[in-house]
Parts: sequence; structure tokens; C-alpha cells
Amino acid sequence: MSKTVKIWLITAAVLVTLGLILFAGVMANYDWNFSKLSTVTYVTNTYETTGEFDKISINVDTTEIEFVPTEDESCSIVCFEAEKVKHSAAVQNGTLVIDTTDTRKWYDHICISIGTPKMTVYLPRNEYASLFIETDTGDINIPKDFTFEEIEIDGDTSDVGCFASVSNVLEIELSTGDINVDSITAGRVNLTTTTGEITVNNVTAKNDIDIETDTGTVRLTNVSCADFVAESDTGTITLKNAVATGSFSVENDTGDVRFENSDAAQISVKTSTGDVTGTLLSEKVFITETSTGRISVPKTTSGGKCEITTSTGDIKIDVTP
Repeated sequence: MSKTVKIWLITAAVLVTLGLILFAGVMANYDWNFSKLSTVTYVTNTYETTGEFDKISINVDTTEIEFVPTEDESCSIVCFEAEKVKHSAAVQNGTLVIDTTDTRKWYDHICISIGTPKMTVYLPRNEYASLFIETDTGDINIPKDFTFEEIEIDGDTSDVGCFASVSNVLEIELSTGDINVDSITAGRVNLTTTTGEITVNNVTAKNDIDIETDTGTVRLTNVSCADFVAESDTGTITLKNAVATGSFSVENDTGDVRFENSDAAQISVKTSTGDVTGTLLSEKVFITETSTGRISVPKTTSGGKCEITTSTGDIKIDVTP
């Protein structure tokens, strides 16, 4: 190692050490409260609205959203928000419209922001026609206190928890965020993620449940529907105590497909290297095909068609009525 390189390494080590000492001194002065490093000022504002509405439309960026029932006759929105990224709320043609008012200059984006913006929407009624939310990174929680005819949520890294029943269509589309739908009734359910996990528990859907993901895992437990359609690349798809009066249609590339005491009138499963295993509740006419995988299915000759195709994945299905 040359003398010049040694000098540079020693200099770098000294500068790093001085930086750590300076940082420790600053944090000690702040009692190690990292929030004091933030260059963004946060404030709490309350927005009151007047007028009747049965539709809700929200467009935010990083704000977490929570809905809470209130006994008041009017709606109010309490926001913990950045001083230069506030929100507006108004009733327009029967729709509660909540939007973002961003007054930052370009140089305001160069900052240290440690706080998490949050919005709490206090709703005076329990039933609404529609809920539309468009967001980027803010998490969303819709409690069981409310019912909607339609819900549509479009986000990126947001985690969404929906515990409110939907009489028509529940549609949630995210990129990397997780989706949790629990203890609801619905007309139709459409859930889409790229890498996020999808969990559906204790759900009764009058029509179809349609799920699409790339690498995220999918798990359905105690679910009933007309048809179930799922498409994935590498994520595992698990159906436990899931029943469809129509069909299961599942396509997965390298991810496994697992059935646990589940059933449908017709079943179709296609994978490449993923295994297809589990237990069904009624006899089926099994039509199976694999290139190098092993096959073990009951030799039953009655019931609906169960067609399973893999390339190298194993197929092992049992029937436990």
C-alpha cells in the first residue's frame, strides 16, 4: 500500500470519527430525540365541513388515513400535517372531497422529515355510497363501523386494512403495500399488488374474488364466493376453509399452491415449478399433468373436474369430506 493511500485512509478515518463525535454531541444535547433533527414543521389542524354527502373522495401523498365514527351531525377532519403541505376539505355535489394543498418551493423538498402525517376523518353516518382514495405511501384503515356500496383504493407502498363491508365492489390496487381484508361481506372483491402480501379472512363474497400479485404471498381463510381467480409469479397461494360455488382458477409460476379443507365445483391450477398440494372437501375427476414432478391424487371418478398442470412441481391432493 502506497504512502499516499495510507494518508487518505487515515484522513478518512479521522473525519468519520470526528463526524461521529459531533453527531453524538448534538444528539446528547437533544436528549437523543431524533425528531428534533427534522427540518419540517408539523402542525395539527381541524377542517370542518357543512352539507350532506354520501360519497367520499380523498387524494393525498404520504398521509396515513383513519376513519372514526362520531355522534356529531357534521364531519370533521383532524390532520397532523406539514406546515407547507396542508389539506383541504369541502362538500361538492354530495361528495366529501379531501385534497392536498402543497405550497412548497423546490428547495423545500431538500429536507429532513421525521414526522408521519396523519389524517383522522370523523364521519357522522355509518353508511355511504362510495369511498375513493388515491395515495402514495400513507397507510389506510377502514373500520367495521362503516358500510359502503363501493370502495376503490389506489396506492403505492401503502398498507391497507379494510374491515368495512361493501355491497357492490371492493377494489384495492397497490404496488408494494400489504392488503388485509377481514370479517366483511362484499359483492365482488378485486385485490392487486406487486410485492405486497394479500390476506383475506372471514369474507363472504356474493360474486367473484379476483386476486393478482407478482411476488407477494396470498392467503385466504374462511372465505366463500362464487368464483375465485388468482394469478401470481413467485408468491405462495394458500386457501384454507375456502369454498366457491363455481370455480377455483389459479395460475402461479414458481410459487406453490396449497389447499386446506377447501373446495369448488370446478378447479383449475397451473404452475411451472410450484408444487400443488392439500386437501379438498369432495371427490373430483382429476386430470393431472407434470413433466418431472411426482403425482399423488385419489382415483375418484365422480364429482367436478379438477385439472392440475405443472412442469417440475409435485402434485399431491387428498379428499377429506
